[in-house]
Amino acid sequence: MAATIKDIARETGLSLATISKYLNGGNLREKNRAAIEAAIKKLDYHVNEYARGLKSKKSRTVGVVLPEISNLFNMKIVAVFERVLQENGYSVIVTDCQNNLEQEASSVDFLLKKQVDGIINVPIGSSSRHLRPAVEKKVPILLLDRPLEDLNGVASCVLIDNRGAARLGVRRLLQAGHRRIGVLVGSDEVHTAQMRLRGYRDALEEYGVEYDESLVRRCDLTLEGGYRQARRLLKANTGMTAMFLTNYDLTLGALIALNERGVQIPGEMSVVGFDNIMDLSRVFRPSLTIVSQPLEQIGLQAARLMLDQLSGGKDATPMTITLAASLKEGGSVEAPPAQP
Repeated sequence: MAATIKDIARETGLSLATISKYLNGGNLREKNRAAIEAAIKKLDYHVNEYARGLKSKKSRTVGVVLPEISNLFNMKIVAVFERVLQENGYSVIVTDCQNNLEQEASSVDFLLKKQVDGIINVPIGSSSRHLRPAVEKKVPILLLDRPLEDLNGVASCVLIDNRGAARLGVRRLLQAGHRRIGVLVGSDEVHTAQMRLRGYRDALEEYGVEYDESLVRRCDLTLEGGYRQARRLLKANTGMTAMFLTNYDLTLGALIALNERGVQIPGEMSVVGFDNIMDLSRVFRPSLTIVSQPLEQIGLQAARLMLDQLSGGKDATPMTITLAASLKEGGSVEAPPAQP
């Protein structure tokens, strides 16, 4: 039979009120705290979160709504904030929308029926319509990777400076002497793609290089999308000497296309990739110069903001945190080949 707080009280000689205070994170004398922890270990006591939730009218559960669960960027971040939330007594329910707007709305409805205490969302599009039921119920919302303008002041947000990240990668190619730089980027409907294309253009302008639409390929943000558009860009005879790839899957797809065509990196084509997930920069020879997002920090900041909102702490007011990317140098960038 499972141990109860009455068993802990008998074991320690302390009152039920003192035991309850400990279990709810209250301050106790060190002597009493040590006695309770020893009794918990001896009796193998575990908090009944379901019963606690009924009493507090809180489920101690946070829902996560992702565009696609197989995306490594999403998985790495989820792993971090799930760990932190569990350490703080919360369980996590993850839903996969499969990049479908109707499914995204259904996922939010499902989580609200489960009475989650908060919702973390990587939005698919630019509309907040799917989150309106959560807003109406005053359920704390945290957005990752992509802001929703009509939820400013309502939802917290953890972002990367995507414009600055792209500027960092393209600037590296420009510094090496490249002026014909191809770019693979997501569609204009995707906020991160918009920002990264702006960063690309910022860097060109900084170096006095004219923007050329023929060097831009908009892609599905998949490995296949990167592969297909990289092949088209390579066939287009644009005089391109370098490529900037704006996410992990596009980087993989483009590198496959370059390898199939026997293009030498960096001798014939310099490359800067994006997202050093699973230490991607070291997988290729030469090693890849790559823009790296601080995934651990994104997950930690997301967990901190959500916990503050759930506890009503000093940071419970919705806020936006923007983190900077960094450039990891590899061997995939050098001066453009000499023209015959």
